Amino acid sequence: AGARITLNTAIGLFALFTLPLVARGCARLQAGLAYSLLTGVAEMRQRIVTLEEQKRAAASAEAVALRRLERDIHDGPQQRLVRLAMDLGRARHQLTADPEAARQTLDEAVAQTRETLDELRALSRGIAPPILVDRGLPSALAALAARALVPTELTVDDDLGTAAGRLDPGLESTAYFVVAEALTNVSKHSRAAACRVEVTRKVGRLEITVTDDGTGGAHLAKGHGLSGIADRVRAAGGTLEVDSPAGGPTRIHAELPR
Repeated sequence: AGARITLNTAIGLFALFTLPLVARGCARLQAGLAYSLLTGVAEMRQRIVTLEEQKRAAASAEAVALRRLERDIHDGPQQRLVRLAMDLGRARHQLTADPEAARQTLDEAVAQTRETLDELRALSRGIAPPILVDRGLPSALAALAARALVPTELTVDDDLGTAAGRLDPGLESTAYFVVAEALTNVSKHSRAAACRVEVTRKVGRLEITVTDDGTGGAHLAKGHGLSGIADRVRAAGGTLEVDSPAGGPTRIHAELPR
């Protein structure tokens, strides 16, 4: 009986002295589990918010692109096709009375047809340029730089055009759009004499930088050319920075995850 009392007393004393440590350990374990759960919930909520922002940005970019395409078709090819129909109708009436005038009208109609085709090709390049699909991003950007109204120096990682190094088609399209819109903005608003485009592949991302020596003052407000770039980059899960103090120069830097 005495041994049992001694054992029980020893166990009681041990429990008494270790109870605070055990309680503290249990509290820390519970706090850790609660923190993990709360952090997971917060991260999930942030992820949902980010996905919603990307969804809204994608919808906005698509709406802007469709409105611009509709405007370009209305102001260009549609007007030429209306005139073409009128010219062909006039030529039909002239065939009997004045064949020479009919021939001249038909020549004008042929010229209108060629100009309309040229405009439609230009519009299709802005949507999905064949050179981007067939030859990759470096060749497509080289074609953009060659057509730019402001002299443009282009630096692109060569491996982006190889079969092994090509990017996802959606990422290639976004990168092309960013450069195309940036160069359009430079041509229309910057009053620049020179421009430089750099596209480099980094670990986990693609970096695009467009700089010009223009007057500056570019910003991301809605209704301006750069807002479309911002929406497209956000929709791809990337980030866009614009540094354009008054007097220039302007630097547009986009990072796209890959």
